[in-house]
Amino acid sequence: MPHVLVRNLPEDVHQKLTERARTSGTSLQRYLSAELTRLAETPTVDEVIARIERHAGGRVGFAQAVADLDEIRAERDQVLHERFEMLAARDEGGQRH
Repeated sequence: MPHVLVRNLPEDVHQKLTERARTSGTSLQRYLSAELTRLAETPTVDEVIARIERHAGGRVGFAQAVADLDEIRAERDQVLHERFEMLAARDEGGQRH
């Protein structure tokens, strides 16, 4: 699996991320992995517009585009939540042994 190294991260940012991981009941590494996955899976505005433009036949109004984006994000968030719960359960299982 690839690795990512972030240099020159401000101390206050590191502290905030560490606290969020602790609050989530997971390690900083697992927390950041989940957050980076969420970031990568969140379509950019340009990606959403390109997807909409690929649809044949007619135009999609702004309200529909927003609704489509909300649906995609909700689906993505559900997948990430399930992954996070799986990782948390695995972490808890490993701590018992």
